[in-house]
Amino acid sequence: MLFNIPQFIEKEDKIVGPLTAKQLGWMAGAGVTLLVLYSLLDTATFYISAIPVIIIFGGLAFYRPYNQSLFSFVVSVVFFSFHPKVYVWRRVPEAIKPPKRVVAKKIEKKQERIVTSGKIEEISKLLDRNKTLKF
Repeated sequence: MLFNIPQFIEKEDKIVGPLTAKQLGWMAGAGVTLLVLYSLLDTATFYISAIPVIIIFGGLAFYRPYNQSLFSFVVSVVFFSFHPKVYVWRRVPEAIKPPKRVVAKKIEKKQERIVTSGKIEEISKLLDRNKTLKF
């Protein structure tokens, strides 16, 4: 029995042409905002205020700093700015540190291994017997 394994699951689906659902939503939000500004402001003021609106909504739709959406990035920056910082490690001044203990180590003598021709022949016979083994 064959099963299809989904691939590229981190990638968002394209809804309209090259736009994803989030990008389409941000572009619709820009359109609604521009429509409201057009109905409230005169022509010159509308064109001046339309430029920042287009830049902001275009950035929210298409700009991805650190491979996350600009909206998520801005929310993370705000949370980081206003939440208290937790310091995990702080240096302890030298006067408070306890003195270090000196532990004597045992010195072990290395035993020399003596290899004789008899041992070599014994090992070669074992290897010849076990040639069929594969490692």
